[in-house]
Amino acid sequence: MLRILHSLPRTHKFLLLPVATMVTVLGAEKIVSSLQDAQREVQSPDSVFVPLAPNARPGLPSLDLDRSPVADAIEIASQALDATREHVPLSRLTPTEVVELSFIESASAGGEAGLPAATDEPTFAAAAGEQAAIEDGTLHMAIIVGTISSGMLDQDTQDVAAATSYEDVSEQELDLFADGPIILEEEIASSDAFVPEWQSYEVKQGDIFAILAQNRLGLGYREVLNLLEATDDPRILTHWHAGNHFEYQLDEQGKLLTLRMMNNARSGLLIEREQDAFKVASIERSGEPTQRLFAGTVSGSFARSAQSTGLNSTEVAELANVLEKKLDFRRDTRRGDRFQVLIESDIIDGETLDSRVLAIQYEGDRMDLTVVRNAEDNHFYTPDGQSLDPAFSRYPFEGRYRLSSNFNPNRKHPVTGRVSPHKGTDFAMPIGSPVQAPANGRVEKVGNHPLAGRYLVVRHDNGYKTRYLHLSKSLVKRGERVEMNQRIALSGNTGRSTGPHLHYEVLVNNSQVDAMKVALPESQSLEGERLMAFKGEVEPILAVLESGETGTVVASARSAEDDDG
Repeated sequence: MLRILHSLPRTHKFLLLPVATMVTVLGAEKIVSSLQDAQREVQSPDSVFVPLAPNARPGLPSLDLDRSPVADAIEIASQALDATREHVPLSRLTPTEVVELSFIESASAGGEAGLPAATDEPTFAAAAGEQAAIEDGTLHMAIIVGTISSGMLDQDTQDVAAATSYEDVSEQELDLFADGPIILEEEIASSDAFVPEWQSYEVKQGDIFAILAQNRLGLGYREVLNLLEATDDPRILTHWHAGNHFEYQLDEQGKLLTLRMMNNARSGLLIEREQDAFKVASIERSGEPTQRLFAGTVSGSFARSAQSTGLNSTEVAELANVLEKKLDFRRDTRRGDRFQVLIESDIIDGETLDSRVLAIQYEGDRMDLTVVRNAEDNHFYTPDGQSLDPAFSRYPFEGRYRLSSNFNPNRKHPVTGRVSPHKGTDFAMPIGSPVQAPANGRVEKVGNHPLAGRYLVVRHDNGYKTRYLHLSKSLVKRGERVEMNQRIALSGNTGRSTGPHLHYEVLVNNSQVDAMKVALPESQSLEGERLMAFKGEVEPILAVLESGETGTVVASARSAEDDDG
């Protein structure tokens, strides 16, 4: 076909190219069947020939519909087909354009045989509600026809610069087909990665960890033993109680990955598998500090009046321990005295933990007192920095014990009647009661005497010395440094004694004095930078006591009911 085209004159090429291209690409049968379909009133003919305008020039086929009627085009196409079959000279053919009509799903039948009406301005329209779409093959054929008809095959034209393509292919698409087209012969099943989920278990009556670990956690007996050995305190697992909870994660085979068990809201245990071993770590949770303000009125005993405000027993005990250093509850409290207590606690999962007294304000008939905890040393001071903790405690123990024998240098022996001085103070105490250092100092002697029994001597920083006789046990050694309120011994009934008690002596300049009457060293006060820092802490606390608002959580403040207990 190309040889025939090249051998023809240039004018004949222009006349023949549209018809020859259609015959070559689609074949003569497609043209014949299109004409036959049109005659059989088929609604969507595949192709028609549209005559060119007298002044038309060769080029890219156009869809401009300002042409001769379609009926004339069909007639010309029929003549062209007959000429082909009967070898009619090419000069009798009329230049035409080949227009592919496959993109029109339905056309308005205005003329015979279901074709558009033969009018001066034929119109091709898609059916109502439908969109026309040109097939890729048809569009490509039209481009080829226009390219050839533009003269690219002309022997006299050697310029190939006009050769081009009209499709844009991205680099990603080229890379995708670099190794050939991708053909999925079968569906590839995708699998999601396994993600362990946390599960919870509540311990029931009779549960044993070793058995539960094998049945629920997928552990073998040897693995259970290894796990317990890796735990610093295995009692958290072996001595649990009904109602306790623990959380765990299992792998795809149902074996333990992670176990988490809390002793309480603050602390717990975390166990993680690392290959064939277990790693055990402690869990320490910090809570959100929350302040609560309690206020009440003394009515009856101070302890019950404090409890009636909502303070728990631990908070009441700390409150009394702070105030008793300045306040004698039996002699100094009066009905109607008012007090406020600022408590700070850690809140974890709604549970109150580690309550501590921050400040106390007492307004009484015989005494007014305000004290604030110093965050630096956890001791209480007045707002101007005066300490409540004396440099020397009056009693070498906590609580109250009966004074069984006073200091008396003129005491007489009950049998002989002779003067037998008693140079100490005796307190009736059960054997094993703790004895505390009344001040800072260093242990000077620890020994055992036939008359004094086990004894202990401490020299204090202020020059005073104390002695403790008839002990059952010493808790410190000679030369050891002791701090105020530190436990140093246990009371007993050793040596020559008529019953369990503590013989306590205070020596000033190495001479025994009455421990209940001797002037004790003054309390230590804050000074300099420590005092300035403390005053910075005191200011917002005093504002809370004054306003009654903590800014976080304020406990309901209630006045105590009359209580004669």
